[in-house]
Amino acid sequence: MKRIFAISFSIVLLSLTLYAQQGPTKNPVSSVIRDILPRQTKNITAAIDLMPADKFSYRPTPDQMTFAHLAQHIIESNFLFCSTAADMAPPPKKGATENDGKDKLLASVKTSFEFCETALAKADDSKLGDMVEMFGGRQVPRAFAFIALASSWADHYGAAAMYLRLNGILPPTAQKKAEEPKKADEEKK
Repeated sequence: MKRIFAISFSIVLLSLTLYAQQGPTKNPVSSVIRDILPRQTKNITAAIDLMPADKFSYRPTPDQMTFAHLAQHIIESNFLFCSTAADMAPPPKKGATENDGKDKLLASVKTSFEFCETALAKADDSKLGDMVEMFGGRQVPRAFAFIALASSWADHYGAAAMYLRLNGILPPTAQKKAEEPKKADEEKK
């Protein structure tokens, strides 16, 4: 988890550096998160869509969560971190549960990303230093929600990709890379 957090933090810092090279921006942190959102939305929803419905109860080991629970966790994380980052209330009904089928879970994941898009469109960096309550009542700066959001997207996609691979399914980002050598081989012929 610390490694994923460090990688995500590095991505945010790299993105901020790129923004700095393009000239000053009023809201570098919230702008970077908004720029990351479409790619993460696409990859995470595609990963959930690729998993067959009968594999949503799959868990790699007895101690790990099911794929359905991972989908539910993604929904909850998106609502929590996006609402906290944007300083707005999450919707009253937060989506499917792990006992719901693939279609309902996938729809709820998409809804949670739509909520993030709406919430983050209103976010700016002026409240990054405001203290907010997170896990177990712990007080942290609002910036924590932005960093945790980027970190959770990386972690969730990595977990979904692992579950897919353990079921013989190539994750969305690996599919593109697997197709490139095939195209190159076909062009040589």
